[in-house]
Amino acid sequence: MSDTVDLVLEGGGVKGIGLVGAISVLEEHGMTFARVAGASAGAIVGSLVAAGMCASDLQALMTSLDYTRFRDDTKLDHLPVVGKGLSLWLDHGIYAGDYFHGWIRDQLSGLGVDTFHDLYQADPGSSLPANEQYKLVVMTSDVSRGRLLRLPWDYISDDIEADQQSVADAVRASMSIPFFFRPVTLDIPKAAPSTLVDGGMLSNFPVDSFDRSDGKPPRWPTIGIKLSAQQVPNQVVHEVKGDLSLALGMLGTMQSWHDQMHLNDPTVQKRTIFVDTFGVNATDFSIDKPTQQKLYDNGRKAAEAFLGGPGVEPGEWVRTTEAAKRG
Repeated sequence: MSDTVDLVLEGGGVKGIGLVGAISVLEEHGMTFARVAGASAGAIVGSLVAAGMCASDLQALMTSLDYTRFRDDTKLDHLPVVGKGLSLWLDHGIYAGDYFHGWIRDQLSGLGVDTFHDLYQADPGSSLPANEQYKLVVMTSDVSRGRLLRLPWDYISDDIEADQQSVADAVRASMSIPFFFRPVTLDIPKAAPSTLVDGGMLSNFPVDSFDRSDGKPPRWPTIGIKLSAQQVPNQVVHEVKGDLSLALGMLGTMQSWHDQMHLNDPTVQKRTIFVDTFGVNATDFSIDKPTQQKLYDNGRKAAEAFLGGPGVEPGEWVRTTEAAKRG
């Protein structure tokens, strides 16, 4: 069994600490991560993993965060009564996202990563073209052109030099939860700029990102980590009680529809770690330490069960990847 795996991480806002718990178990089992794909919180954690941060440092970093600082004011927020409403109307987000942007930029820079050039990894054995051979790919949604952007892969489609682009900028775009954080503007040569929001809106769990496209068997497995317990078919997961819950339910439906097609495939289920996040809201930036610890512990438990818990043969998840088509 190969100790090398590709890693795909689902988005989930503050629930991302559950990803760290699962990653810690994979690392303890001697696994190394060749490439990482993710959206939103998955892009945040994935960027740090791709930059070389170990699981213990990830845990220390994520649990030391004051998540309330992510709710940073826009310039309009200081206006009494109408500030938040004007921010949403004029800036298209209640919060600026500047604190997070600076935080992730500093973390990545401390690991020696500033641009995607720092994460390029030539891989002649891959079915990926040379311009997609990076250790990290993050998902973001281009609402100006109605498309999913996989960065840095899709910069080339807009004549943008991928190696010169900031990793922190791409991650900031991927975590732009609609209505909560201001979107990010991508300047495109010889065309109008694009407005980018949370990649999870179009693909929150891009589990097939690294599957082979040339018909050859995969060199190593892909493991996905999903921030929800495995769902029962036809289960209602969005309870609608008013306009806001309706809007969030619609957003959640958009986020899950594309990915659910993959999750209905038994071979995908067998390479996915399902972390029970016990109803924690992705935007609960006031999350307390006991809840953070429970998310982390649930991530560990889910990964331990995945690797060899009751009813799971050790290595079964590896054998199911033989059906993969890329890698």
